[in-house]
Amino acid sequence: MSGNCNPIGIFDSGAGGLTVLSELVNVLPNEKYIYFADSANCPYGSKPAEEIINLSDKITRFLITKGCKVIVVACNTATAAAIDYLRNSYSIPFIGMEPAIKPASQNTKTKSIGVLATAGTFKGRLYIETSRKYAADVNVCYQVGEGLVELVESGKADSPEAEQLLHRYIDPMVDCNIDHLVLGCTHYPFLKPVLERMLPNHVTIVDPAPAVALQTKRVAENNGLLCNQNLVDSTSIDFYSSSNTEVLKMLVEMNIRPQYRIEDLYFNNVKL
Repeated sequence: MSGNCNPIGIFDSGAGGLTVLSELVNVLPNEKYIYFADSANCPYGSKPAEEIINLSDKITRFLITKGCKVIVVACNTATAAAIDYLRNSYSIPFIGMEPAIKPASQNTKTKSIGVLATAGTFKGRLYIETSRKYAADVNVCYQVGEGLVELVESGKADSPEAEQLLHRYIDPMVDCNIDHLVLGCTHYPFLKPVLERMLPNHVTIVDPAPAVALQTKRVAENNGLLCNQNLVDSTSIDFYSSSNTEVLKMLVEMNIRPQYRIEDLYFNNVKL
């Protein structure tokens, strides 16, 4: 065995981080993964920063006990509240979610972009700094996506309820002449089928997950942490949830297993 073949850890408030995990498996197919869904405490969006830091710390300690060599904080709200604390507290590398304001602002033709995110993300240092740096001369129409995470977590991402709620959030952005819509929560890519039906053709949906996967690869490579052995045929992903795993299983079966040659998927419950 060559390289460091310990697993990469990924955590989110629930199933949203599966959108990042899917991209990670695409970019780093030789790695093993451990995914933690804090479904018992989902959603994180409206929680105080101190509570999110505490939960993120507990999950990190759990992932480290499982031997994780790198941890991807696949949650925009947790990144905003806790990633500085985690990087200061632990020696392993952490990769977080950065709101994709930069590519949207650089590529907009109408000089108007939309950002759909949680309240916690909008309050975070990363969002504020990125907006000031890259979107100073762009009209940013932002909207807190209250209720959307709950719909995804209940398996209703492509439902009349989701479409009705999204119309309330997105229609005013379309009226603002946006040509890019930034998804500022890892749960929101599950809503793409509905968004693609309702958005005008000229509006580009910006999902940061592919860029996060590439950044994870760069960080692991720079730290000598890539697993060089070809493990594609035996790659396993262990899933842990602080609540029930039924929706998690359903979304994995729909979005991850069909795309990749992954034979072994383990689902476990663990209390924080």
